[in-house]
Amino acid sequence: MGAQWKTKIKESANNAKGKVFTKLAKEIMVAARTGADPSMNPRLRMAVEQAKKASMPKDTVERAIKKGAGLLDEVVNYDKVTYEGFAPHHVPVIVECLTDNVHRTITSMRILFRKGQLGTSGSVSWDFDHLGMIEAAPEKPGADPETAAIEAGAQDLEPGEEGATLFLTDPADMDAVSRALPAHGFIVKTAQWGYRAKNPVTLGEAERTEVIAFLEALDGDDDVQNVYAGLSD
Repeated sequence: MGAQWKTKIKESANNAKGKVFTKLAKEIMVAARTGADPSMNPRLRMAVEQAKKASMPKDTVERAIKKGAGLLDEVVNYDKVTYEGFAPHHVPVIVECLTDNVHRTITSMRILFRKGQLGTSGSVSWDFDHLGMIEAAPEKPGADPETAAIEAGAQDLEPGEEGATLFLTDPADMDAVSRALPAHGFIVKTAQWGYRAKNPVTLGEAERTEVIAFLEALDGDDDVQNVYAGLSD
């Protein structure tokens, strides 16, 4: 888990693929507002790549692009809203939402944060770094992640899951680093902007289980896209 807890495309609260597709489609629609061509729109390109890796049907991806770009009669506008606060045991949390009804979302957040504490803007974000996070796996044995990080322009790296490496970048450099990594022997699995806690909290097993349940409840809300928490391994 490292210094963060974040929604991962390959997982969902109850392994519900439909909920994952809904989150991906919303991200695609928002990204497509600034252009329907992925080759000219880095945010859209990354969203589409995430959808492909999650096996989202091609026609669903294309419809989300057209809807977001205003190319269909059906118009749905999503606003990005971010909430900050604390999980049980004073673990800092940042929640990113995409919603078509802000009043509904804030009501949900107030209910979900009853076991923690919903804060104000800036109440915990000062204790996080905003970064580009690229999870990449070696294409063949012998690929050196440290060399790849230097050559591709990543700021830092840390071990990922199942032999992968998490490359950390300045947010503005994430697309360029993602494009450069394959030339240095790494296959990009996911790439997204996110938050990494500067001072993650260490908990005992019982307390940690309580916090994980709290985070999973947040992630299960339909308006929530990503959840980040300062919780150490």
